[in-house]
Amino acid sequence: MADIAKGRRITGVDRDKLAGDLKKKYESGASIRELAAETGRSYGFVHRVLSESGVTLRGRGGATRGKAKDKK
Repeated sequence: MADIAKGRRITGVDRDKLAGDLKKKYESGASIRELAAETGRSYGFVHRVLSESGVTLRGRGGATRGKAKDKK
């Protein structure tokens, strides 16, 4: 991952490189929160960079309410 100082604005080539790194790790299974902690950036920043780079974001997961199954 690119070594970028916390709080520094990331633009141009640095942002493109970071976006590529984040995209690769996210598509390999890392969560947005894990990526945010690893880079020292906020959840919102990582989410925005992934969205801008065309990544299809995963759902939040967890239990969902589906149709009740017929019990006999």
